[in-house]
Amino acid sequence: MSETLVKENAIQDVLDTLGIKQMNSGAAVGSKWMNTTGEEIKSYSPVDGAYIGSVKAASEAEYEAAITELQTAFKDWRMMPAPKRGEIVRQFGEELRKYKEPLGKLVSYEMGKSYQEGLGEVQEMIDICDFAVGLSRQLHGFTMHSERPNHRMYEQYHPLGIVGIISAFNFPVAVWAWNTALAWICGDVCIWKPSEKVPMCAIACHNIFNKVLEANGLPDGINALVIGGAELGKKMAADKRVPLVSATGSTRMGKSVAETVGARLGKSLLELGGNNAIIVTPTADLKMVVPGAVFGAVGTAGQRCTSTRRLIIHESIYDKVKDALVNAYGQLKIGNPLDENNHVGPLIDQDAVRMYNEAREKVVAEGGKLIVEGGVLEGEGYESGCYVAPAIAEAENHFAIVQHETFAPIVYLMKYSGDVSNAIAMQNDVPQGLSSAIMTNNMREQEEFLAHCGSDCGIANVNIGTSGAEIGGAFGGEKETGGGRESGSDAWKVYMRRQTNTINWGSELPLAQGIKFDL
Repeated sequence: MSETLVKENAIQDVLDTLGIKQMNSGAAVGSKWMNTTGEEIKSYSPVDGAYIGSVKAASEAEYEAAITELQTAFKDWRMMPAPKRGEIVRQFGEELRKYKEPLGKLVSYEMGKSYQEGLGEVQEMIDICDFAVGLSRQLHGFTMHSERPNHRMYEQYHPLGIVGIISAFNFPVAVWAWNTALAWICGDVCIWKPSEKVPMCAIACHNIFNKVLEANGLPDGINALVIGGAELGKKMAADKRVPLVSATGSTRMGKSVAETVGARLGKSLLELGGNNAIIVTPTADLKMVVPGAVFGAVGTAGQRCTSTRRLIIHESIYDKVKDALVNAYGQLKIGNPLDENNHVGPLIDQDAVRMYNEAREKVVAEGGKLIVEGGVLEGEGYESGCYVAPAIAEAENHFAIVQHETFAPIVYLMKYSGDVSNAIAMQNDVPQGLSSAIMTNNMREQEEFLAHCGSDCGIANVNIGTSGAEIGGAFGGEKETGGGRESGSDAWKVYMRRQTNTINWGSELPLAQGIKFDL
């Protein structure tokens, strides 16, 4: 086992630093932890299979208690000036800076991503806090001219109330922060149901924010945590007291949330599956193609919604690109993600391993060919049973398995002929629409890819890969990706309700459209 692995007592030090016990409550409102009565959820690390700790899941009663406190706290929180709320978020960002290393280690150890990616995820939290602080002074509306004399019209935004957040295992802390940092500065309060696969990361984040609440004498009900299974998420989706539900996960889960929230005419923000492609044109620089494609395909063991699933390569350079990728895959180091010499860590659990194996079998059954076979790794350092070798398959875009998102390090290679419009059509011919990229030094190809007739994804990159995004831009995708937008740009508007105001400052009451109504 690697010398840089977090030692057995060192991970305990991390848990102690972040206030995590061996047995934890699965429900809290601010600093008040409830005596939860639900089933026991045990967290095991995919890194080495070791037991981390347990959580008693939140029941319906604890959920109801949390909602009641959130409703009360919202009445005061919404009245605090937005820049003052921004100051609270600023302090949260400072606390995250203090705890970046232990929280990054916990993310790596409980989820399985590399330590550098774990630190990067905490840095995303810090960055969104910084973004939100500035935004707290820019929650602007618009003014417009009225057709009626002595009238003024403008638009403004108001907080919604309670924002429900359902997050996935692959980004156990950052996606929560994307939502909460913006929701808080908008004047909303938040209730979070994290993935039950990574409960300790959620408890750590809640504890860190509690330090800020306590230091400022703020009500506990600004933030709540409820840990549990799918039924808890369904209850949140159906709850009319939660005007917005932000859900990150599979397309199947998102459709269920959208249907339930839509039935009560609530609002949903959905960040769902991706089936992301890189188009490689004849003018592409291989020095950029190879690292971009490899990191996109194997980073986080292929468990990012923006992971590269397909490479659409022009036939004139197909063999050259294929050979370069096969050579690069031969240099990958797979093992403990806390060892910074390794490129690829484990999948999250045995279910993920099963889906990985099924995908490899299906692509061959449909007529594809594994040119880098992959497989489950065994032996010293792989005792958890969650380590797999990244695979490369030659395939066709219409294969059923290629049309499906597999959360594992499998990338499908396919050829295109003719001009770039053919490659764009292939890229768009999947149900998902999250991230996309083109590798080219041809300006016309670049612009066609970015034009309204080009990529149909929410994210379209040139000469970088599909994976990874900065918080300054809105993050999200189209089609079965859900259409939601989180993080930067004007994503803050989804956390608020829009209102148009008209003020008559004259002494008469003219009607719009010149309507006469004389009494």
